[in-house]
Amino acid sequence: MKNVKGVVLKVILIIVGNIIYSIGVNMFIIPHKFLSGGVSGIAIIFQYLTDISSGYFIIAINIPIFIVGFKTVDKKFGIFSFIGMAAMSLSLIFTRKVSNFYYLPDPLLSALCSGMLTGVGAGIVFKCRASQGGTDIIAVALKKKYGISIGRIGFAINAVVVAAGMLIGNLPTAIYTLISMYMYSVVVDKIIEGLDKEKIMFIVTSKNEEIEKKIVEKLGRGVTYLYGEGAYTGVQKKIIYSIMSSRQVEEAKRFIYDLDANAVMSIMDASEVRGKGFKSRVF
Repeated sequence: MKNVKGVVLKVILIIVGNIIYSIGVNMFIIPHKFLSGGVSGIAIIFQYLTDISSGYFIIAINIPIFIVGFKTVDKKFGIFSFIGMAAMSLSLIFTRKVSNFYYLPDPLLSALCSGMLTGVGAGIVFKCRASQGGTDIIAVALKKKYGISIGRIGFAINAVVVAAGMLIGNLPTAIYTLISMYMYSVVVDKIIEGLDKEKIMFIVTSKNEEIEKKIVEKLGRGVTYLYGEGAYTGVQKKIIYSIMSSRQVEEAKRFIYDLDANAVMSIMDASEVRGKGFKSRVF
């Protein structure tokens, strides 16, 4: 029963994400003749040329992609990606006239808003471990078969789309499209990784016990000891390893300096953290 509820929630979120994405396309991209990345960008070009909604072209382009892609991609990912593609196509068709309700004349603001909305929508879909079909399926299939980087495949396809856009538009339109794509990528990353990204702290100090106690009691975070040795001195040391949020890092730096002004800290991003005390997998 719990699994069924999870699947239903996942499908609802995929639909909602695609509605948000489609509003971003039809309200901010289409009125200024910007483009989008991947298959949706190709479909938008066809819409400009024929005045037929890009949703129909997305279905037509994706059908052969899914027929070939289902042989290589994970079946569960493929099924939810098909749902995502269908939801995006229908949403683009049903929200086509949304710009009649609101039109933003400034092309730069439209580029930024389009990137934000499409990024939020796509981010929700990706967060559900699905995709919107198209280049995502192609990229995963080529990655499995030839080992080509997914990012490299996406960049190559988007570069072709932008180049094609320059042929039917002009240089400013292509630049605004790139701005929109950049904003899209930033927002998608934020949605997937979370607004408060976790950090990893490595601390070398002579006050291990005091700092450990502060991290555990004040921040509520766990501490692990790693063992190292100074290359020059040959002295063995315990290195504090702890994962915490960005806000907790700032607080930790303050009390660490108070306890040991000579402490050495190394801080880096943690791309994804799962387990006790951190976010758990929803689906």
